[in-house]
Amino acid sequence: MHDLPKLRLCRWATVAAVLLLWGCGKSNTYVPAPPPKVAVAMPVKQSVTNYLNATGYVAAIQSVDLVARVQGFLEGIDYQDGGFVKAGTVLFRIEPEPYQQKLALAEATQASAQATLAQAAPEFQRQAALNSRGNASQAAVDQARAARDTAQASLQQDAANVRLAQINLGYTEVKAPFDGIVTAHLVSIGEFVGAGTTPTQLATIVQLDPIYINFTLADQDVQRLREDAARRGITTAELRQQLKTIPIDAALPTETGFPHHGTVDYFSPVVDQSTGTHAVRGIFNNPERMLLPGNFVRVRVPTGTTADALLVPDVAIGSDLAGRYLLVVKSDNVVEQRRVEVGAQVGSLRVITGGIKPDDRVVVAGLLRAIPGEKVAPELQVASASPGAATK
Repeated sequence: MHDLPKLRLCRWATVAAVLLLWGCGKSNTYVPAPPPKVAVAMPVKQSVTNYLNATGYVAAIQSVDLVARVQGFLEGIDYQDGGFVKAGTVLFRIEPEPYQQKLALAEATQASAQATLAQAAPEFQRQAALNSRGNASQAAVDQARAARDTAQASLQQDAANVRLAQINLGYTEVKAPFDGIVTAHLVSIGEFVGAGTTPTQLATIVQLDPIYINFTLADQDVQRLREDAARRGITTAELRQQLKTIPIDAALPTETGFPHHGTVDYFSPVVDQSTGTHAVRGIFNNPERMLLPGNFVRVRVPTGTTADALLVPDVAIGSDLAGRYLLVVKSDNVVEQRRVEVGAQVGSLRVITGGIKPDDRVVVAGLLRAIPGEKVAPELQVASASPGAATK
């Protein structure tokens, strides 16, 4: 009876040992996590127009200070401040009556001189005829000739005085010399203007359509343009003529894209030694007057077309201290970091000028899951093409 507990204890020990041996017989194997999924796309191949980019500023083709060219009290202001006026529009009126009277006086003096000449000329003819027949002295002839010539000179002088009086009377109306916008008036009605050695400025008129944009191009960029022209058989003289037909695009800092279009109007024949640049000027139609003198603008000038440029989404490009790179999935689905050279941006895509091939699979989404040297599960996408105008 005393051996029964010992027997039960031995049985439990045996069962525990069997269970332990059975559990150890099952092997535990490690199942690795599946490779992370990433989206890949092959580079887009398309024609791209290349551009030189610059910063320019807007300048008026014509800007003139309107001044009082005669003295007098200002009688009227006949425009709205900041309004558009046509050439010849009267803008300011200075009291005309003193100048009307001066013109009348000059015309009366001219009429008197005309009457004197009308008397002196026939008298000279009579004295000359009498002298030819021996009935008048030479002195009388000379005196008659002098009287005639003096009357002619007086008439010419008085005619000039009439014309000068007419001009001064015309200056009492200050007119717009060209179509443009007139600034706020600087004088008031009833104010005496035109006095002193410095002309009284009344306002300024500015022509806004068309309008200039001035910018500069680096000399090395201009050299590339010339080299490209030489490859196409264009001489330097022909290139200079063609420069005036080159289109230019411009945009204000707040505008998207390049909504303003013009052409080259002037190209400096010399290089600025301090900056190594050429001065260039473009002319733009500006009917809506969106471009104003003094505006800073972005400018681009086309330099040619790349027929089979490779482009990838701009978001796929990474950068570090060594430069720009792309993550490329190789044939064994292992990620490789590829150093690349980038070019201009085309919409949401970026031109890659070196470092990839047309059949490379570029990681375009899931970049944080793509670790160089590690495998991934690529899912192929198609990158959409963009319009072929390249911008930086």
